[in-house]
Amino acid sequence: MSKIPVTVLTGFLGAGKTTLVNHILTAEHGHRIAVIENEFGEIPIDDALVLRSDEEFFEMSNGCCICCTARTDLIDILRKLIERKDKIDRVLIETTGLADPNPVAQTFYADEEISEHFALDAIVTLVDSKHIGQHLDGAGVGHQAVDQIAFADRLVLNKIDLVTESELDALRVRLRGINATAEIFTSNYSKVDLTDILGVGAFNRIVHPAWLDEQEHFHDPAVSSVGIELDSAVDGDLDEDALREWLGRFTAEHGDDLYRLKGVLAVREDARRFVLQGIHRLFELRPAEPWGRDSRRSKVVFIGRGLDRALLVDGLRTCAARSS
Repeated sequence: MSKIPVTVLTGFLGAGKTTLVNHILTAEHGHRIAVIENEFGEIPIDDALVLRSDEEFFEMSNGCCICCTARTDLIDILRKLIERKDKIDRVLIETTGLADPNPVAQTFYADEEISEHFALDAIVTLVDSKHIGQHLDGAGVGHQAVDQIAFADRLVLNKIDLVTESELDALRVRLRGINATAEIFTSNYSKVDLTDILGVGAFNRIVHPAWLDEQEHFHDPAVSSVGIELDSAVDGDLDEDALREWLGRFTAEHGDDLYRLKGVLAVREDARRFVLQGIHRLFELRPAEPWGRDSRRSKVVFIGRGLDRALLVDGLRTCAARSS
């Protein structure tokens, strides 16, 4: 049974999420999309701004953010979609501008019934190119904007007509300091090529090999990215049992500060690549396509707060089994 792909759309207040939802709903893509919208506030207004179409539309506006108690509402809606006879092609979840996307993403790993029928495709974060700087710097709200960027698989820099090229370049550098792995796209009025954000399989493969260039290691005061690469010919392949044990210990101890974990790994006595994906204390390590003629090497990126690079390198190296 093929799983229904799910895209989580996030971004700080005013980034243009609802405009992007309307763009998706009116585009000629041929897919039946269920839109789940979460609105934070006493009076729902976003539903009046979303254009109606043939797609299914669900709203959660009980005054709670989807990452809090309304997460149970999300599970209830997804279960209703499972029970439908006329199946949908994909799900689009638009979070409130104050949401932490992590609990939403965890839903598709932690709930057995949901994970059986749905697959997280990508977390797409819309960024207001003009105002994101002050949001990142702002007391009390900066961490929310940082979290949304850190979790992203795709970053869409919106409203680029309001900034100069030099300002846009500086913004890219700053965002790379928060998230070194996400692919970055630009837009005005949230008009993006939908193939860049839908059906990208970001949780099934690593799609941006350049993120492991250790010569480029940017830093942000709040969040950093640490990339590690081990060459099997030099360091040895990884022992799967040791790797799982180490990841379990590390995520249990540092899970609160670990936003994303992703990588492609060479495992001892296995001809296949292993794909690693993780969110806080949850991680998945699964086999993928064979290495073939490609050089075997293990590449991992950790994104989080206060990461200790030396500790991570040492920990990963302990899982390497050198050739005898």
